[in-house]
Amino acid sequence: MKVIIPLAGFGTRLRPLTYSRPKPLVNVAGKPILGHLLDKLKVLPVEEYIFITGYLGDQIQAYVAQNYGETPARYFEQKELNGQSPAIYLAREAISGPVIILFVDTIFEGDISFLATTDADAYAFVKEVDDPRRFGVAAVNDEGIVRRFIEKPDTLDNRLAVIGMYYIRDSAAMLDAIRTQLEEGRKTKGEYYLADAFQIMVDRGTKFRVAEVEEWLDAGTSQALLETNRLLLERGRDNIAAINAEGFVIIPPVYIHPTARITNSVIGPYVTLGKNCRVENCIIRDSIVDADTVLENILISGSLVGQNVEVKGAFRSINVGDSTSLRYE
Repeated sequence: MKVIIPLAGFGTRLRPLTYSRPKPLVNVAGKPILGHLLDKLKVLPVEEYIFITGYLGDQIQAYVAQNYGETPARYFEQKELNGQSPAIYLAREAISGPVIILFVDTIFEGDISFLATTDADAYAFVKEVDDPRRFGVAAVNDEGIVRRFIEKPDTLDNRLAVIGMYYIRDSAAMLDAIRTQLEEGRKTKGEYYLADAFQIMVDRGTKFRVAEVEEWLDAGTSQALLETNRLLLERGRDNIAAINAEGFVIIPPVYIHPTARITNSVIGPYVTLGKNCRVENCIIRDSIVDADTVLENILISGSLVGQNVEVKGAFRSINVGDSTSLRYE
């Protein structure tokens, strides 16, 4: 099967981190968001990755080549951000056979290995939520078959939110539905959502089943990213067993890259430190600090700090993008 991953957005809700880095490469619990998702797919016989890129897409290509180069990958640039369906349709020449479509706004926990042997027409992966109005939802019948996809519903009647992952056995039928959607101009609230294309497939007889994931973690905003960092560290993504905490104190859970250098500091709980970080005389808790960053004589909490940042002599909660230098005297 092939995996289609659209990731052309600007990631505006995670600025300033995403001014110089695409959102899928923002670090959480020791690994970029995209890396967590690609690791989930290792249980499947993936023939090829198809990435729909946009802003800073060259960084996506470099990351995938360096870390997941054993699987072939193709890249298509979405120059006009005109919706989910046009993004998928850009790659139509590369799409064939069974496909998985996976968006990078969220990280999930759950078993997807059954997709390697399923004979189902299609699956939409879902999670029940209290308020579904900002998501796409699946309304199902008594047999668990989707009767209707609804993008950003106005009511609370259907609570199975689609997490942004789908399996489609007949990708040709999907492309034909998208073509119909685009030709007829079928939009929801002014956008071409995949939900409308999938509804065309449902109306034509495709049976979408739903598969509920155990956990659905948001990585779309600064506060959501910190919450996801906390949950992932609690659930085994920490590396405290491999850390030699000589000259500093750890309060678990934490992820500290082996190349990080720490002296006379307290790290944790819920801290991720990237590669080549240097931390001296600091207290750091509930924060993500990315690669090649220097922190001295500070206390930070609830903070996101980008790559190649220097912060000295401050007691603040901060959200700092890449290649920044801050000094508080």
